[in-house]
Amino acid sequence: MVLDLTASAADITRAICDIPSVSGTEGALADEIEQSMRAYPHLEVSRHGNTVVARTSLGLPQRVVIAGHIDTVPINDNVPTRTVQIDGAWHLWGRGTVDMKAGVAVQLKLAAELTAPEADITWMWYDNEEVDEARNGLFLLAKDRPDLFAADFAILGEPSDGRVEGGCNGTMRAVVRTRGVRAHSARSWVGENAIHGAAPILTRLAEYRAREITVEGLGYREGLNAVSIRGGVAGNVIPDLCEVEVNYRFAPSKSVADAEAHVRAAFEGFEVEITDAAAGARPGLDAPIAQRFLAAVGGQAHAKYGWTDVARFSAMGVPAVNYGPGDPHLAHHDEERVPLAQIEAVERGLRAWLTGA
Repeated sequence: MVLDLTASAADITRAICDIPSVSGTEGALADEIEQSMRAYPHLEVSRHGNTVVARTSLGLPQRVVIAGHIDTVPINDNVPTRTVQIDGAWHLWGRGTVDMKAGVAVQLKLAAELTAPEADITWMWYDNEEVDEARNGLFLLAKDRPDLFAADFAILGEPSDGRVEGGCNGTMRAVVRTRGVRAHSARSWVGENAIHGAAPILTRLAEYRAREITVEGLGYREGLNAVSIRGGVAGNVIPDLCEVEVNYRFAPSKSVADAEAHVRAAFEGFEVEITDAAAGARPGLDAPIAQRFLAAVGGQAHAKYGWTDVARFSAMGVPAVNYGPGDPHLAHHDEERVPLAQIEAVERGLRAWLTGA
């Protein structure tokens, strides 16, 4: 089967949602996308694992990258898709409708139809976004083909409720440890309870007040939260180790080093190990091409609180935003669904910007 890209973006969304592509199993959908794109002579198509790239080469003075991931979290009785009416509006319900196959469908339709855009376009559809970075198709493509990322501006079709979300927060995970001395719980006084010793860590977290930091006119809300706690040996043993895993979301004005310093200061006096970190991305909306984009889609930019792959573009010197259909609160939800009208609105906005209409 080759996707029918003459269909509406909503129908294309349904078609690609009904091709299961849980992270690690995107091959069938990548095949469909590659075959569909190769039918259009105005596009240069290449395949990198299960990442498909299609480019125009019109010699225009500017180039934009528009990207979307094709994988989903696991299905939970929410495929095949179906159309449902909620509060008088029609939605497409099913896994992947929000995160982020509706955005991918809009991109596929526009890639097929826009033979004379105002800027050259590089379309990217990549795999394994929902899992660890080492498997992320965009990460691997950037390592092997950084030349494909040369652009003046980038858009990631992550669900943003049809709004423009500039940049993204950074993220850091750390383990905060307390150590004690094992003993029989019947003689607890000869030991030292590491779990009890973690109480001040939890107090500091409970008392922490999230800050909102303005970066280039957008307010990024930070957060410091415990996400797991581990400790204990047996039901009759005083534990000698407790580990509290903490996640810090930080404004894109901070570097990873700044974030680490903040976390270590927050838990001064405790053993802290940084286990994972990714810098955020500044909004990058001051460039003329970005301002034209905002004007074309008729939107006001907002901050992106979560981390997304826009940070990869930002790290390569390409300003990037999130712009796609779907309420991000419904991403990964068993009631995942996207309004049909929002799919159409995002398509209209991107088409207007890319064609100057």
